[in-house]
Amino acid sequence: MKLPRIRESFRLRSIQTIITVSFTLMTILVVVAVSFMLYNKFTKTAEENAYLNIQQIIEQVNYHLELYVKGMQDIYEVVEEQINDTPDISSPVLREQLSTLLHTREDLVSVGLFTPGGKLVLDNPDLEMRKNTMLEEQSWFESAHEQPQKLSFSAPHIQNLYKGQYKWVVSLSRVIKYKDHGISKEGILLVDVNFRTIDELSRKVSLGKRGYAYIIDDLGNIVYHPQQQLIYAGLKYENLEPVFEYAFGSYIDKSTGEPRYITIRTVEPIKWKIVGVAYPDEIVTTKKDLNQFVFWFLLVVCAAVVVLAMFVSAKISQPLRRLEKSVQSVGQGDFNTPIHVSGAHEVVQLSKRFNFMLHRIRQLMDQNIHEQEAKRKSELDVLQSQINPHFLYNTLNSVIRLAEKGKKEEIVATITSLSRFFRISLSKGKNIITLEEELEHVRHYLIIQKIRFKNKFNYAIECEDLALTCRTLKLILQPIVENAIYHGIEKMSDEGLIRISASIQEERLVIKVSDDGLGMTRQVMDQILIGGNRSGGSGVGVKNVNERIRLYYGKHYGLSFESELEEGTTVTITLPVEKYEDEQQERGMA
Repeated sequence: MKLPRIRESFRLRSIQTIITVSFTLMTILVVVAVSFMLYNKFTKTAEENAYLNIQQIIEQVNYHLELYVKGMQDIYEVVEEQINDTPDISSPVLREQLSTLLHTREDLVSVGLFTPGGKLVLDNPDLEMRKNTMLEEQSWFESAHEQPQKLSFSAPHIQNLYKGQYKWVVSLSRVIKYKDHGISKEGILLVDVNFRTIDELSRKVSLGKRGYAYIIDDLGNIVYHPQQQLIYAGLKYENLEPVFEYAFGSYIDKSTGEPRYITIRTVEPIKWKIVGVAYPDEIVTTKKDLNQFVFWFLLVVCAAVVVLAMFVSAKISQPLRRLEKSVQSVGQGDFNTPIHVSGAHEVVQLSKRFNFMLHRIRQLMDQNIHEQEAKRKSELDVLQSQINPHFLYNTLNSVIRLAEKGKKEEIVATITSLSRFFRISLSKGKNIITLEEELEHVRHYLIIQKIRFKNKFNYAIECEDLALTCRTLKLILQPIVENAIYHGIEKMSDEGLIRISASIQEERLVIKVSDDGLGMTRQVMDQILIGGNRSGGSGVGVKNVNERIRLYYGKHYGLSFESELEEGTTVTITLPVEKYEDEQQERGMA
């Protein structure tokens, strides 16, 4: 009876863990879903309220402008009525009445009556007119001629009729009848109203930090714009085409790349349009506040749910957590630490199986490393052995050509260097020789190649006395020198130079092979050590030399390159300092 109870307890722990996780996920999902719904509802309401507020502001400005325009019309009608009721246009009473009217209205600038031919009949105030005003070509004059029965409103402009007058005005004009000594005549009545009032009404519009309002007339001319100078200079652009499609309405404009909320109202009866421009990311401040609130609310709720779930399931999942931590350390490459986990029966069994698996993995890894290392050494040895037949074949061909030409001295030098070259290459089967022997080996190789290439290059070998007895891998210089000949010097038009130097620096044996050949780019240097293919050269290649050195001495040693195009290349070989005498002494002591 006891064993089934233990098993049931383990099952309950698993079920409790599942319930805890499920509860956490469901709670978070419900909170997120409800928050998302409320967020959408509130943000939509906030946007609608913000846009409604903008519409109300523009509507209010439109209302005040309409009142002001109506007032201007009333002033015009009063002036027209006074002129019509006067039997003689030159009457002093009429002038007194117009003067009184101008003094009672600060925004009323001037009143003028002109014949259809542009001759002045009456003006108030009585000022001297400017010459060459081109009266007949001004917009208010032409509008009165084209539509004599309609009261025309001009775009804002600087008044240039009178000397000393340079006020910014809106001109009202229409054809009227007046009496001159009892004779009825037609003339064009002009009333200039100061634009300052319209400007002040427009400037008071606030649609956020960057929002603004502007006014255009029925022809698309800008009546007012807070950045009018930028408009004239071509530094700012307003997309007016969709504005003419609306007399009353709103839309989103994206022509400038940034969304803008456009609200349009029409000023009756002059058909001016008030255009409000607002930026949604500024006007909907409630949405930003709600974003922050929802974010922190979700963060707090999720954190509370997670903490509660962790607290409830801590005791249940603690053994599995310890096992998980151990598995993570194994996943990071630590195969030497056995797992010790106590807890539920299943966890203990799993730990034992996992420890057995680790032991088996370590065995297989050690075996694989040993096999791969042996395989790599054998491959390098095979590649090294391939150099001699290849080089022998090329050298013998050169000897045949020299024999055909009867060059006995060069044949003797080639055969002598070839025999010494192979004697050192064999080295009684040893892979480690002295640096002196390695330099002698490469010197004979250079003698043979110099004869083959018809004195295409010279060479120089320099070595410190202390470095001559150092031990080194056999056949590491010849592939590098061969690479310098084929890729650095062979294609040169001038005679090249190969310099080999060896010294002991900071307890390291440093060998440098330099040539003044064509050089190579950084990309080519990067490709060499990873096995990039280059035409010509030895079968072993620089890559295999670097791998042999690292395989025998470690990753801190090997090859490095310095090269510039048309300047040459320097290959530096770094080896540990191992004296040949030290090895003999160790053998004698053993």
